[in-house]
Amino acid sequence: MDAALSALIGKQAGRAVRPISRITIDIVFRTCDLMIIGLVGLLFFFLRQAEAPDLYYPRYLAAILVAMVVATFMLHRFDVYRDEFLFTKRVPFGSLATAWSVTFSVLLAAAFMFKISDTYSRAWAFSWFAGAGMGLVLGRLALRHWVRSLAVAGRFANRTVILGAGEQGRRLAGYLRRHGDAYTKVIGFADDRMSRIEEESQDLPLLGNVDSLIHMIRQDEVDQVIVALPWTADRRLQQVVTKLQRTPVAIRLAPDLVGFSFPDRGFTKVARLPLMRLFDRPISGWSHILKTVEDRVIAGALLLLLMPLFALVALAIKLDSPGPVFFRQKRYGFNHNLFDCWKFRTMHHHLRDANAETLTQRNDGRVTRIGRMLRRTSIDELPQLLNVLKGDMSLVGPRPHATSAKADGHLYEDAVDAYAARHRVKPGITGWAQVNGWRGATDTVEKIERRVEYDLFYIDNWSLAFDLWILIRTVFVLFGDREAY
Repeated sequence: MDAALSALIGKQAGRAVRPISRITIDIVFRTCDLMIIGLVGLLFFFLRQAEAPDLYYPRYLAAILVAMVVATFMLHRFDVYRDEFLFTKRVPFGSLATAWSVTFSVLLAAAFMFKISDTYSRAWAFSWFAGAGMGLVLGRLALRHWVRSLAVAGRFANRTVILGAGEQGRRLAGYLRRHGDAYTKVIGFADDRMSRIEEESQDLPLLGNVDSLIHMIRQDEVDQVIVALPWTADRRLQQVVTKLQRTPVAIRLAPDLVGFSFPDRGFTKVARLPLMRLFDRPISGWSHILKTVEDRVIAGALLLLLMPLFALVALAIKLDSPGPVFFRQKRYGFNHNLFDCWKFRTMHHHLRDANAETLTQRNDGRVTRIGRMLRRTSIDELPQLLNVLKGDMSLVGPRPHATSAKADGHLYEDAVDAYAARHRVKPGITGWAQVNGWRGATDTVEKIERRVEYDLFYIDNWSLAFDLWILIRTVFVLFGDREAY
C-alpha cells in the first residue's frame, strides 16, 4: 500500500511544476526597466557621437548610471511595481511617465548645481528622455503579454491540495473548477480518514492521509493546502492543523458554519472565495532576500575577521586533549530536515555524545578545560558561520537542537506541542530566546516552553532591524552568561 501510494504521489506531483514566484516577476520587470533606460541612453549617445566625435564617453556613461540608480528609487516610489500592474491588463502609463520625468529632472538639477550641464549634448539628453519614456511603455506592454501567456499556461498556479475528500472538499473542488484563477491548481485530495472516502472525486486523485501530505510538502511538491473539514468537528480540525503548522507552506481553511476555533486569523481570497488565513510562509519574498544577504555578508566578513581566533582555538584544543578540532552533530533545521551542525570540540573525544542523549551538567567531567571556556563564551558555536554560508543556518533564528535532546526526560517535540513550528525558518547561531536569558541546560519542561515561546515570537515579528538588535545584544550577553557550561 505504501509503495503504491508513493508512486501515485510522485506521478501526480509531477504534473504540476513549481510556480513562478511573484518576486521573480517583480525582479524581471525592474531589471527590464533599468536596461531600457541604460540601453536607450547608450544608443542615442553613439548616434550623436557619429555627428560629434569629440563627445567624452565616460562622462555620458556616468550620467546614464546615475539615472539608473535614481530611476530605481523613483519607479518604486510611484508604485510602478504593484501586483495590479504586474499581473493584470493595466499598464501604469501615468506612473511610468511621472517616475521617469522626476528622474530626468533630478539629473538636470544636479547638472545645473555642479555647473556641468554645458558639457552634455542637449540633443542627446532630450532624445534620451523621449526615447526611454517610449521604451518603458513599450517594454511594459511586451512584459504584460509575456506574463499573461505564463498565466494562461498555469505557471503562477500554486500546487494546491484539498485536505478533506468529503462533501465539503468535493464542493470546494467543484467551485474552484468553475471559478478558479491563474494562481491556484488543485492537484488532488488528502484526508485524515482514508477508509471512509472514495478513491477519486471530481476527477482528482486521492493522494493519501495527512502524513502522506506532509511527505509531499517535505519533497517540495505542494505550495498550498486548503483544509476543507467541517468546522463543527473542532477536535479533528485542531489535530490536523497542529500537524500542518509545522510545515512551511500556505495553509488555508475553507469556509464553514463555525469560525470560533481560530478567532484571530485573517482572511484571504482564492478565486474570490474567502479562505481563513491560518499560517503564511514566514520571512518570504523580499524579507527572505534581505535576510539571505544579511546572513551571507555578515557571516563572510566575520569568518575573515576571526580567522586568527580560529587558529588559536584550534591549537588550544589540540594541545588540551587528543581528538579532532571540530565536532559535527546532526540537528533539525528548516522544514524539519537534518543537517550537520559544526562546533569546536569541547568534550573529550572518547566521551562525546553525538545525539545529546545526556544533558551537559555544571562541572561535567566530559568537558575539557578549554571546552569550558569555549562554552562559557559561546566561541564553540563560531564554526556555525560555515553553516550560514552554506545555507543550512541563519545568523539569527531559533537555536537548532540535537535529535535526542530532552527536557525532564521528554523529547522536545513531545514536551511542547508547538515545538516543531520553530522549523518554519532556518535555525540561527543566536536568537531572541538566547539574548533574553533562555540558554544553557533544559532540565525542566518550562525552560523549553519559554524558549519556544520566544522563538515563535521572533518568527512572527521578524524584521531586519530586529535581527540587528539581537546580534548587538548577543555581543553583550555572551561574557556575562552563567547558564552556559
